Amino acid sequence: MTPLAILLLCLPAPSSATPLHPGHPLPRRAVGSDGWENLFDGESLAGWTTEGGRYDGPAECWSVRDGVIEGREASGGRGGLLYTEREFQNVEFECDVFLSYPYDSGVFVRMRPRPEPRGAQLTLDYRPNGEVGGIYSDGWLYHNPGPKQRWKKDEWNHVRVRCVGRSMHLTMWLNGELVTDYRIPEGSGEFSPSGKIGIQVHGGGDRSGFARFRNLRVRELPDQAGEYWTVDPLGNLELTAVGDAAGWRPLFNGRDLTGWQAGGSGYAVRDGNLVFLAEGSSPFLATERDYRDFQLRLDFRISKMANSGLFLRAARDGSNPAFSGCEIQILDDFNWESVTGTQLHPYQFSGGLYGSVAPGSRALRPLGEWNTYQVTYRGSRIITVLNGQVLYDVDTLELEPEQGAPFAERAASGFIGLQRHAPAGELEGDAYAWFRNIYIREL
Repeated sequence: MTPLAILLLCLPAPSSATPLHPGHPLPRRAVGSDGWENLFDGESLAGWTTEGGRYDGPAECWSVRDGVIEGREASGGRGGLLYTEREFQNVEFECDVFLSYPYDSGVFVRMRPRPEPRGAQLTLDYRPNGEVGGIYSDGWLYHNPGPKQRWKKDEWNHVRVRCVGRSMHLTMWLNGELVTDYRIPEGSGEFSPSGKIGIQVHGGGDRSGFARFRNLRVRELPDQAGEYWTVDPLGNLELTAVGDAAGWRPLFNGRDLTGWQAGGSGYAVRDGNLVFLAEGSSPFLATERDYRDFQLRLDFRISKMANSGLFLRAARDGSNPAFSGCEIQILDDFNWESVTGTQLHPYQFSGGLYGSVAPGSRALRPLGEWNTYQVTYRGSRIITVLNGQVLYDVDTLELEPEQGAPFAERAASGFIGLQRHAPAGELEGDAYAWFRNIYIREL
């Protein structure tokens, strides 16, 4: 996907189309009993504008043909966006989309002009290397290559997008199937709390291609609508009925180690947190159940010289869980090398897929602050996000590990574990790592 900032001006649409006339407002239509409101009258682009968003383009890019909105590139591969004149906060938006192949489009939410905070795009990039259902906001937030295979070529596809919450919880359904579910973690940067909805003609492609839209509708939602968790002032999550219906389940109940196998001492539960103690005999905690394909989220914070990790699909045969399954590293990136006098391998920094993949960025927050992992492991593909930054999105079968066996020889399913490597040296207190808000959804 080419950067959205390259969007330029377009040439006039062909005369047979009905062009957009800026300043022609759309009267607010009646809202149905189900809360949905039509955004397109089938005849004109009243209520839409090419101004006031982050990626403005001229009116001539857009027209109405045969009762649908059509967007085409101009000469030189120039594209643009069409926005609702109204702004929305918590909202669901749906439409039917027909893309020629290959073509790049998208649905945008909470769009406001620069230099105001940014919104986000849910990609409809139907090209050989494109993604349908990825999330982009002046850079990738979430890669999602799989749903493109579900796009119906040379047919209308139904797209529904939900955007809720201050930190933007983004969900997308394609032809009725949930294909994207991503919440931007708190502290990931400044995002707009409200803004325009946009549809896109991306520049840089074939001028003969097109994007067509029909049945565009919107439904405004109340605060917390669609949220999987509520958050208390201390940052503790509680699963909502929506989250429960979506399949999320807690792995840690905040009271005791129910559902976990300790294999020794070294753990405590304090103030709703799972605490790793410096003194103890256990090398790791393991879930009582095995898991194969899942989404996992958890919060952690660590002290100086902490060393831990997140085991995934680890075997129960007594072998090293970092290599019978895999390990996502948790380490004091700030002090380890200077204190030990050693040099870390790139994959040993926090977020690294141990022995195999270095994190794409250093996203660990200062010691003592809470961090959030979001991990998706489906089939052979693993996506790791730390504090809102995608560290890597890889097919493990294509990796050549520096340590451990090839992933094709590792366990296909196994336990989820938290590694306990007590730090060397003195601690302020008796603990060095804290975990909370551990939830999983099987895929």
